[in-house]
Amino acid sequence: MKKIVDIMFNPASFLFVMLVFVTSMSEAQNGRSIAGVSFDAKLKVKDTYLNFNGCGLREKYSLDLYAAALYLKRPSLDPSVIINDDKTQAIKIVIISKRVTRDKFNESVKEGFEKSSTGKATSEEIKKFKSFFSDEFKANDEINIIYVPGKGTAVTINGKYKGIVPGLAFKKALFGIWLGSKPASSKLKKGMLGQV
Repeated sequence: MKKIVDIMFNPASFLFVMLVFVTSMSEAQNGRSIAGVSFDAKLKVKDTYLNFNGCGLREKYSLDLYAAALYLKRPSLDPSVIINDDKTQAIKIVIISKRVTRDKFNESVKEGFEKSSTGKATSEEIKKFKSFFSDEFKANDEINIIYVPGKGTAVTINGKYKGIVPGLAFKKALFGIWLGSKPASSKLKKGMLGQV
């Protein structure tokens, strides 16, 4: 009992937690740049403004593949809450490397769904989602994955609408690829949660 009470009321621990929280909140209010990619502090989805939560890099063999940012109505450090929340959310991905091809991206999405421990995505839903990525990728392509309650998860690429997959269960499985217990990249997950 002493340990929990001491930690909760230890001024140094409290100060550290508040510093991390304030830094995360400040970062969320200002957006951020990473690997030459700038993410705005806000992302407009129709009449709703989402706030920058955090961003990170997807790396492989020390190569920067893409940068991704998470946008929420309210900043959060809890991946479980974010994944399960039935509120408007978005993941913005900016392709950095020409090594990120359409086929490789779709393959990593397929593997991500297999590892995702939340929600449920049927083979038909996964096939439909992957069909949104039919054109070849190039550096600086911008992909927005946007969940809207009651409608589903939509994809835009460079501002062009590609389609939507309905259902909260699908959204949970999809967001679990980056934020779940077996994420595509632990470092990217921490970045998107504003923990780095």
